[in-house]
Amino acid sequence: MVSGMIATVIEGNSHPGGVRERPNRHAWKACEAQVSVGSNPTSSAMSVSHEQAMQVALEQARLAAIQGEVPVGAVVVHNGVIIAARHNEREATNDPTAHAEVLALRDAAQHLGRWRLDDCDLVVTLEPCVMCAGALLNARVQTLVFGAADLKAGATGSLYNVCTDPRMNHNPNMKNGVMATESQTQLQDFFSQKRKL
Repeated sequence: MVSGMIATVIEGNSHPGGVRERPNRHAWKACEAQVSVGSNPTSSAMSVSHEQAMQVALEQARLAAIQGEVPVGAVVVHNGVIIAARHNEREATNDPTAHAEVLALRDAAQHLGRWRLDDCDLVVTLEPCVMCAGALLNARVQTLVFGAADLKAGATGSLYNVCTDPRMNHNPNMKNGVMATESQTQLQDFFSQKRKL
């Protein structure tokens, strides 16, 4: 299900939390790095919905939890294709900026060979913080899609609303609450387990 959706995401990605490369066996050059549901690309594999992208982000969040990271996952979708999928890696890298959104945006920019991601959607399991909201604004992300609201640090509607500030030079489209229950449950389960330790 989800593993098939992220099987062919980024050519040459070797990041610890990133998505593995899978060479395109049939030389479908036009479909390289596309989400594939089988060995041959089909019209159903050509465009990923926000819900399908969120499923991949939730799988990334699950991987983060296994590694002891706060379970937040993010994917970047370009022309209906997932081109980056990452999760939080602050503990593994000792990097306070290693949030899922920042890592996914970096991978997407490298994949596309440009910093401007104005034709990309960022799909993330948790409402972005101030740093991540700033990163997606600077990348000129077209649409932000998130699952659970973050009442303590959310910067795209809950605590602040950076993405709709008219003083900013870019305001992405926003869609929230996509698979919010699943996202919230992952976070609650993770912190419940942490409290038991």
